[in-house]
Amino acid sequence: MTISANGKPVEISGEISVTKLLDEIKVEMPEYVSVQVNDEMILRANFDTTIVKDGAVVEFLYYMGGGTAC
Repeated sequence: MTISANGKPVEISGEISVTKLLDEIKVEMPEYVSVQVNDEMILRANFDTTIVKDGAVVEFLYYMGGGTAC
């Protein structure tokens, strides 16, 4: 099946949990990533039970602090 991950088509073997998807496509720093599936933010506690299905649009988001003090 095909999903969109961060705007790029990705082929995966079948429906898969968010946790397994993170591992299968080797997302960098999975412990720090936030995941959105079809415009819905997924709670980390639900990564194991949220199933990504064919045609899903998945975004991996990293929130980084930064800037300079004035």
